[in-house]
Amino acid sequence: MSPVRAFLKVVLLVLAALALPVALGAPTVVHAVTGLNAPRTDAVSPTPAPVAYDPTRPTVAVVVGDAGAVASDVLAPYEILAGTGAFNVYTVAPASHPVPLTGGLDLVPDLTFAGLENLLGGPADLVVVPAMPDVGRPTTKPVTAWLTTQADGGSVILSVCNGAAVVASAGLLDGHRATAHWLRLDEWAGTYPGVDWVAGTRYVDDGAVISTAGVLSGIDGTLHVVQRLVGADAAVRAARAIGWPYEASSGPPRMARARLAPSDAVVAFRTGFGWDRPRIGVQLADGVGEVEVASVFDTYAQSLAADTVAVGDGRVTSRHGLTFVPRTASVAGLDRLVVPGTTEHRTVPGIDAVHPHERPGFAYDAVLQDLARTTDVATARWTAKVLEYPVDGLSLEGPSWPWALTLRALALGMLGVLLALGALGLVGRRTRATRGAR
Repeated sequence: MSPVRAFLKVVLLVLAALALPVALGAPTVVHAVTGLNAPRTDAVSPTPAPVAYDPTRPTVAVVVGDAGAVASDVLAPYEILAGTGAFNVYTVAPASHPVPLTGGLDLVPDLTFAGLENLLGGPADLVVVPAMPDVGRPTTKPVTAWLTTQADGGSVILSVCNGAAVVASAGLLDGHRATAHWLRLDEWAGTYPGVDWVAGTRYVDDGAVISTAGVLSGIDGTLHVVQRLVGADAAVRAARAIGWPYEASSGPPRMARARLAPSDAVVAFRTGFGWDRPRIGVQLADGVGEVEVASVFDTYAQSLAADTVAVGDGRVTSRHGLTFVPRTASVAGLDRLVVPGTTEHRTVPGIDAVHPHERPGFAYDAVLQDLARTTDVATARWTAKVLEYPVDGLSLEGPSWPWALTLRALALGMLGVLLALGALGLVGRRTRATRGAR
């Protein structure tokens, strides 16, 4: 066999080894990613609870688009700011229908853009912009147009995670320093070159625009806003209330910029070959904390290791007045049930319930530990990396790696090679037979 033919045979076998895993894994990956903010399929659209308004307090608008947003980006800043008692805090959106936060959590906005205008008669004092799944698409036009109006009226803008790209797409970051999630920072630098993108910091305060790095970096950025607008003592109390380490300072915490590493391949095995992903119900009840809710939905959803769905009866009101609409009241078809919050235990017939927040501490710790136990440590570490949450001091116990899924991928690759070798052998025999018949 000539060197060229030998080389082509090797290339063919490599492609064959990849073909089956890619062909069978790609649809699963697409389903997992696109399902993060999948809208509900019914027409349920309850009216949110009436909002209170104190004209002596500054007003915060946490904006969500029609396609939804990342749960932690919305709920963590909301609880921190509402918990201080120093602000009027509302979730706002172009329309009043439920919007999907990551993992199957539907939020009914407190106000529409028009409703906020009628309430205030002008712009909000602070606008919080989370990451949205349709950033840069025409569907975000109502949000970006409204952001421009708010900024022109003097609002301070706080972007969380890839919410910075939403703000940048409105042209409001041109000439400003900003940061965003490490995984897409280079992409935003190419898409929005007028922005001075900064890596290696949890937030950037550039005056009228404050931006944070990925997901839980939004907590540091929000506490900085509390310190800036209310005072250092208020920021420390707000951090203590959610179990987050925070010291009043004059600058943002530095951090090493995360980059993809070989161990991050776990997400490919977990997502592409986890065809039997568990379906986790998240039981919601009135009074549940917003950060507690986000910790469950975002940890499992961002891991891409499970599908989550909100479970509850009718409308649920959170600790600080947000309105959630569970997608089901039944536990039928669920593999597990997780109950966020420190509310009393309730027996749910037909399924064992897990209560991750029985002990005090930062809400995400216990959920990440549960993720490590029920999947593997590598998946939990990847999820923490996506959340931009340092877990070096957090004990994570469980299988080290998804070996069964890895073997599933390798078996598919070997099957592809065997099929290719069989096809090559068949072609070779036919070629030799043809030559012999001449």
